Amino acid sequence: MNEIEKDSVEEIKKPTKKSAPSATRLRGNRKFRLGIILLLMAIVTVMFIFWEKARIALVIAFLALLAALGLEISQNDWDLGKLLETKSFEQSKVSRDTAGNILFDLEGNMVTDATKGKRASDYNCDDFSDQPQAQKFFEKVGGTGNDLYRLDGDKDGVACESLPVGN
Repeated sequence: MNEIEKDSVEEIKKPTKKSAPSATRLRGNRKFRLGIILLLMAIVTVMFIFWEKARIALVIAFLALLAALGLEISQNDWDLGKLLETKSFEQSKVSRDTAGNILFDLEGNMVTDATKGKRASDYNCDDFSDQPQAQKFFEKVGGTGNDLYRLDGDKDGVACESLPVGN
């Protein structure tokens, strides 16, 4: 084996560093979300003890975090837009998968029936019939600044450019 081949073999054998978890993977982790809520509750509690002038605001913040904790533990969520539209908690309840991820339909709307949607990260360009449909979904779930789903490979703001333009 010559020197170049030896260097190549050594490079392959080197253990690769595992990258730190991305923010999107952490945000999708239920335990992480619970931990953040509990940490914020602890911070608000400490602030309540030492900051007398802001106690009313801190109680309100603590109650909001307590509600968030309850929703996260019970894995319940509601689409507020649909709740205002229908005035029904049952019709506006958002479906989640077993890991606690919110499910979306092809339009990028949160779904209330788990059989009619899947996690946003499970969508790819093959799921859409044309580029405008993919673009609408892309923009609704985050757009260029939040392309978790790799619908915009060249990061130019246009999702699934290989799909037909449609009507």
